[in-house]
Amino acid sequence: MKILSAQQIRAADAYTIEHEPVSSLLLMERAAAECAGWMVHTFGETPPPYYIFCGMGNNGGDGLVIARRLAEQGFNVQAWLVHTAAKASDDNAANQPYYPELKHIHELAEFPALEEPGIIVDALFGTGLNRPVEGWAAGVIHKINDLQHRHTVVSIDMPSGMMADESSLHFPCVHARYTLTFEFYKLAFLLPENAERTGKTELLKIGIHPDYTAQVQTAYHLTDPATVRTIYRPRDPFSHKGTYGHALVIAGSFGKMGAALLAARACLRAGAGLVTAHIPRCGYEIMQTAVPEAMCLAEEQAHFSAHFDEPFRLRQAPDYAAIGIGPGIGTETVTAKALERLLQAYHKPMVLDADALNIIGKYPALLAEIPKDSILTPHPKEFERLFGKTGNHFERLHLLSRKAQELQLYILLKGRYSAMACPDGAVYFNPTGNPGMATAGSGDVLTGILTGLLSQGYAPKAALLLGAWLHGLAGDLAADDLSEEALVAEDIIHYLGQAYLDIRK
Repeated sequence: MKILSAQQIRAADAYTIEHEPVSSLLLMERAAAECAGWMVHTFGETPPPYYIFCGMGNNGGDGLVIARRLAEQGFNVQAWLVHTAAKASDDNAANQPYYPELKHIHELAEFPALEEPGIIVDALFGTGLNRPVEGWAAGVIHKINDLQHRHTVVSIDMPSGMMADESSLHFPCVHARYTLTFEFYKLAFLLPENAERTGKTELLKIGIHPDYTAQVQTAYHLTDPATVRTIYRPRDPFSHKGTYGHALVIAGSFGKMGAALLAARACLRAGAGLVTAHIPRCGYEIMQTAVPEAMCLAEEQAHFSAHFDEPFRLRQAPDYAAIGIGPGIGTETVTAKALERLLQAYHKPMVLDADALNIIGKYPALLAEIPKDSILTPHPKEFERLFGKTGNHFERLHLLSRKAQELQLYILLKGRYSAMACPDGAVYFNPTGNPGMATAGSGDVLTGILTGLLSQGYAPKAALLLGAWLHGLAGDLAADDLSEEALVAEDIIHYLGQAYLDIRK
C-alpha cells in the first residue's frame, strides 16, 4: 500500500473529481458518510452527545456534513464553526446552510463548557496544514486536549495541528483516541512521535480513482497481505533439505546462550534446510540438547567466540547460503576482530543484529566492509550508535533511508511500524506485531527468521518484507491466545507455522 504526501493526496482528490467524474461536494459527502457510519457502528444507536468542531477549510466541511448526517438520524449533535480564517472554503461554505443549528466561535472565550461527557469530533484542520497552529486557534486545540479525559476525541483525516510529512512534535496538536483517515495512511501516523496524538487509526474508503493510485510514485509503502502473498513461494513437492539452503547462525556467549537458541530455532522454523550454530564451548551441551535439529560448531574458547572467521579466510567453510550474526556474541576485542575478518572474507548478503551492530558502532569503519545487500536490524539505540542522534523521528527516517542508499544495505529499524529502508530509496513499514513483542529475545527470533529466508533463496528485499511480516504476525497470533503481557520470544517461534498458514489462505 502506497503512503502518499499531503500534496499527492490533494492530487488524488482532484484526479478523482476530474476522471470519475464527481463533484468535490459529492466526494466530501462520501467521506463524511463513511465517518458518520463508522461512528454509529462504533458508539452505537444511543451514544452520548456529539460535539463537532469545524474549521474553515474542507476538513471543517467534512465536519459539517457529519453533523448533518448524524442529526438526520436523530442523534444529539452540537456543531460549532471555529472562525480561524477570514473566509471559508467553497465546499465548507456550501454546506453551512444545510445545518442551520450551527453555532459560531470567533474567539477562545466562546469555547463551550461541554459539561456532559460525549464524543468530540475534531474537524478543525486537515492535511493542508503546513505550519504550526498559532494564536487562539492553538488555544482551541489545548481546550480539546484538556477535555480528552472526560470525552472521546475523534479526529477527521488527521489530528488538527499535525502535519502529514514533517515533524510537528513540539507544535499544538489534538490528541485523538481515534483518527478516521481516507484511503491512504499518512507518513506521520507511522512514526513514534505521533502515537499518542493519532490514537487508533481507521482507514476509510471513499472511492479515490484507482488509476491515480496505480500511477502515482512514492518512496513510502505499508506492507500489506497482497504484497506478502506475491513474495511467498510454496514448496516444490520434489524438493529436499538441500533445496532450502544451509544457514550459519553465529550467536551466544557465556550467560547469553538463550540468544543463540532462539536464533537457531527461528531459523529452522522459518524453513532453512540445514542450520549450523557457531557458539563458544560453554554452549555446546545446551545447543545439542535444546535444538537437536541444528548442527553445532563449538569453539575451543570457553566463554565467547573469536575464530568464526577462520573457515572463510582459509576457504574451508561449507557453502553456507546465508549467515546471521550478532545475538548474544558480546563485544570482546577478539570477537570484534573476528567480525572484521568475516566481513572481509564473506561476500554474500548476511543478517547483522545485536552485538554485531554494537561492535560496528564502536568501529564505524566496518560499515564499509559489510557485503552489499546485507540486512541490518537495529533497535533505536543501536541505530543511534551506528549513525548518530537526530532531532525527531522524521529526521531519523530520512537518515535511515540515506544510509541504506549510501551503503547499499537493507536496514530494518525496529518499532511499532518497523521501517525498512532499501538501497533503491524505497522505505516499507511493517504493520504486524504488538506491544507484547517488546520482550527479551524477540530480536534474536527475527534474526533467525531473516537468515532462514535468505538461506531458502529469497532475495534480500523479499526476505526482509516477508520476514518482518511473519515475525509480527506470529507475535499477533501468540498474543491473541496468550495475551500481550504473557508473550515471550519462544512463543513467536511456536506460532510461525500458523503465520505461514495465514499467508497461504
